[in-house]
Order: sequence, then C-alpha cells, then structure tokens
Amino acid sequence: MPKDFKQAALDYHSLPIPGKISMELSTPAETQYDLALAYSPGVAEPCREIAADPENAYRYTGKGNLVAVISNGTAVLGLGNLGPLASKPVMEGKALLFKRFAGINAVDIEVDTEDAAEFINTVALIADTFGGINLEDIRAPECFEIEASLVRQCSIPVFHDDQHGTAIVTAAGLLSALEVQGKRLEDAVITCLGAGAAAIACMRLLVSLGAKRENIYMLDRRGVIYAGREGVNAYKQEFACQTSKRSLSDAVKGADVFIGLSGADLLSAEMLASMAARPIVFACSNPDPEIQPEIAHATRDDVIIATGRSDYPNQVNNVLGFPFIFRGALDVRATCINEEMKIAAVNALCELVREEVPADVLAACELDELSFGPGYIIPKPMDRRLLGRIASAVARAAVDSGVASIPYPDNYAPNL
Repeated sequence: MPKDFKQAALDYHSLPIPGKISMELSTPAETQYDLALAYSPGVAEPCREIAADPENAYRYTGKGNLVAVISNGTAVLGLGNLGPLASKPVMEGKALLFKRFAGINAVDIEVDTEDAAEFINTVALIADTFGGINLEDIRAPECFEIEASLVRQCSIPVFHDDQHGTAIVTAAGLLSALEVQGKRLEDAVITCLGAGAAAIACMRLLVSLGAKRENIYMLDRRGVIYAGREGVNAYKQEFACQTSKRSLSDAVKGADVFIGLSGADLLSAEMLASMAARPIVFACSNPDPEIQPEIAHATRDDVIIATGRSDYPNQVNNVLGFPFIFRGALDVRATCINEEMKIAAVNALCELVREEVPADVLAACELDELSFGPGYIIPKPMDRRLLGRIASAVARAAVDSGVASIPYPDNYAPNL
C-alpha cells in the first residue's frame, strides 16, 4: 500500500461528505400532488392495505430490498472490542458493498450493549422493518447464541456474515484447491488454527460438504482442542478430537490442509515443510497472514496458498458471498438462509471459477491471462457473473428446500 494510505483512507471516509452511504428518493416529490401522494392523505391507502395483509409491505414499501447491517462492535475486524460507534465505518462499508454488488439498500445499526439477551431483544423488535438482517463484528461465543435466537424469532433471513460468509467462500476455494491438488475433501486432514466464529462455521460447513470430523484438528490460543481438555466451551467442544497432538507443530505435521483464522506469522516455514505432499494453505488473517505467500512458495513448490488480501492471488473475500446470497434470498422472500442455500452458493462459486475468465475481469485485475489452477481457485470480486450465478442458485435452493415465500420466478434475473 502507498505510504499515505492511512490519510487516503481517512479522506475517503470524510470527503466530499462524511460517511460512505446516503439515502435517495425513488419516487417524484416535486409538486403539491406528489407530496399528497407521498404523505398525507395518500399514504393512508398503503397503510390500510398492509394492516389488512402484512405481505403488502413488500408491495408498497422498500422492505423487500432492505437489509439491516447490525453490530455491537465487540469484534471489529481484527481490532477487537472497539464498541458500537467505532464499528460504524465498517457497517457503512458493508452497506456500500450490498448496494454496489447486488443493488440492495442497506442501513447500519449499532446497538450499544454487550448483553446478548438485550441485543437479541432489540434486534427482534425492529426486525420486521427489513427484508433481511446481516449481523456483523459480534464476538464469539455470544454471536452463536445471538444468531440462533434471532433465526428462531424472526421471519426474515438473519445471517452472521463473519461466520457463514467466510465459511462459504473458504469452502468453495478449498474444494477447488483440493481438485487442483488431486485430493478429496472426505480424505483430507485439516488443521484449523483459530476457534472463533469464522473457524467454527468453516468447519461446520466443510463437514456438511463431506469432510470427516475425525480428520479435523482445531486449535485455539491454548493449543489443540482435544477430548477431555478443560475450559472448552460448547461450540469448541464440537470439534474436540481424540488425539495426542497438543501444539500447532503436532497438528500440522502430515496435514493436507491448513486453515488459519487467527493471527500473523503463526505458521512457520518448518511447519509448512512438515505438511503432506501438495499442501493447501488458507492463511486468512488480515492484514498479515499466518504465513507470507513468498515464504510459503520458497518453502514448498507444490503448495497452493490463499490469503485474505487483495494484493495476492486467491483472495478469500466475503464480498464473493453475502451480497449475492441476500439477493437470492430476498428475491424469493426466503424466511431464512439455510444449509441448502449456503451449499448452493459454494457450488456456484466452484462452477464459476472453472469457466473462461471474461476480458473485463482480466482488465480490472490488470492481468493478461487467468485460468483455473493453483493461482486461481476463487473468482475475482469484480466478476459481474457472480450476481446472476450465486443469487439464482440461492433462490432456487430456497424454493426447493421450502423456505421461500414466493415461487422461483420464470426467467429469473436478480433484482437490481
């Protein structure tokens, strides 16, 4: 990044006006008659229609294309518990991405409480305002309880992107990398460094896709989570394994896959050298990965590496998922985002990366050539095909799994 990147980022957020999102009018408001329709007395008519049938809110208001991005600021990026107000730039950024990539209107809401029950109650009381809720930057383990409770209480999709968005993009990239390396998910030994929201969600989704739980070694700050270890919460306990392995060095030796959702420079060259032939490394800590790609490639010429950074190949980026997943869910008025919809998104990403890359994507990435292989296992965020492919797959899965409120539209094209 340029030396003045910090100032450029501050300028970006403050100029020409503070913030990154704004509100615009979607109907005329120029004449006295326009105002009579927009407010009193005309507004009474849709109010009566909605009172008679709540589904009419989708016809007469913006509810069906409106997502709330909600946080309490307890786990902001990799910065920790900064509080709700300091999380606002991130939530505004998420709203920007919803609009830019999927045409979805989004508003940010920062809730000033660290009490899970209070947060749940606050969100549940305002949920019907929106077509969907994107939970963001909420620390583990409270995030699991918060999401599960809101999914039960709300009749609209509630999606904690730090969990599921990361899991979906990681799973898609891993399936592609395994194919390139000539391996199968059901046979792969996976070492996961990190035991927070993203890590647990990633491992859960990989198990849904065919990974064997007994082949997964999960580590937190205290080392391997093994059966019988004291002080392990219920969510980590799900991945406690019968093993004598205790350290990262133990767990990564002979592993096919390393997935890092932890911190910088924690995977050494010696550890990478001890992995199985044709290893796969997802070093997703941001901004500094668990191992630098230059070190990884210097250590192993048979490694495939992905990071969370945009300046290296194979970026694991949540923007490949959440805008398009919500687009598909909203377009069929899904009541939730279930496992079938997540897997549909994974498969759509896997299919797209195997296709010929359009010229406009190459130009945006300043590349002359790009094809499925070690340096291209995940689609690029600027690929315009993502919207149609993922949204349609998610919408179809919602209908097929029985959580859609309206049929899959004929000649479906995502709403923008």
